[in-house]
Amino acid sequence: MRVSRQHEWTVSVNQPQQSPPERGLEVRLASRPRGWPTPENFEIAEVPIKRPGPGQLLVRNEVMSVDPYMRGRMNAGRSYVPPFEVGRALEGGAVGEVVADGSGRFRPGQKVVHSLGWREYALVDAGSARVVDPDVAPLGSYLGVLGMVGLTAYVGLFDVAAFTPRDTVFVSAAAGAVGSLVGQMARLRGSPRVIGSAGSAEKVRYLTEELGFDAAFNYKDGPVAEQLGVAAPDGVDVYFDNVGGDHLEAAIEVLNEHGRVACCGAVSQYNAPEPPPGPHNMFKIVTKRLTLKGFIVGDSARRMPDLVNEVGGWLRDGRLRERQTVVRGLRNAPDAFLGMLRGENIGKMLVTL
Repeated sequence: MRVSRQHEWTVSVNQPQQSPPERGLEVRLASRPRGWPTPENFEIAEVPIKRPGPGQLLVRNEVMSVDPYMRGRMNAGRSYVPPFEVGRALEGGAVGEVVADGSGRFRPGQKVVHSLGWREYALVDAGSARVVDPDVAPLGSYLGVLGMVGLTAYVGLFDVAAFTPRDTVFVSAAAGAVGSLVGQMARLRGSPRVIGSAGSAEKVRYLTEELGFDAAFNYKDGPVAEQLGVAAPDGVDVYFDNVGGDHLEAAIEVLNEHGRVACCGAVSQYNAPEPPPGPHNMFKIVTKRLTLKGFIVGDSARRMPDLVNEVGGWLRDGRLRERQTVVRGLRNAPDAFLGMLRGENIGKMLVTL
């Protein structure tokens, strides 16, 4: 696409003039899916790039995130976050460069993380943007291990599941963005045994050979309950649930008394056209005195400095690994999102613009 660069904006007396293009691309929700989303549920649109007003900044996005929770926002109905609007651009985590600032709080050239991905240029409220340092970590890491993904793993394991160094931990979708961090965090905090499930032999090898999981299995190779029983002969104390369904039922079966479950997601159900049946062994929650607790990471933003301090140290000294699956180009963002739902990624799925 050819863009004009003749239109200049004067941002402030103390800042250089910026010359963003007049128009940019965004990805919109074309229709609400029923069951699995398809490319037809998305549309690419070219829109004018607006000048930032007071309290706003214009950001040229460089990296954006696609995440499982976005599937729920494609549906209508009330939830913890408003649904995407048909005909409007989608939203999600992104990191980009400040082009123009109308707030007096930023300067052009700074890198910021914000929540208006799925577009080339974003007009962001200054209060919702956070400066990040590309010299400390790659920009994509601020959407992964040093961002909301890392905070989800950190809060879910240590706060919600109340992990202790005595706990054996089971993680579902363990080769994904959150799960791969949960297992490593548990190991680094002293877990005697970390177990993961994943959807391919390659991912199982990644967990055991690269991330240090003690055991892992491919849930496609046989019943989850049977494979988990073999991997956890002495039971588990903490289950970090990203999948729901048969994984949750299997975990309830092997959880030790007073076990805890951090209910983070249920990706196995996101694309079901009808609500699937729940686990059939729920009464064991009573007999084993289990605790199942759901959480939304946005409620724990205050823990971000703790994440950066502890996990950032693990990342710097090489004790914690972050892997990313990168798709290039905004036009390919829908394919990246659909691929992530199909489990085609290892680690965090990102789109570079």
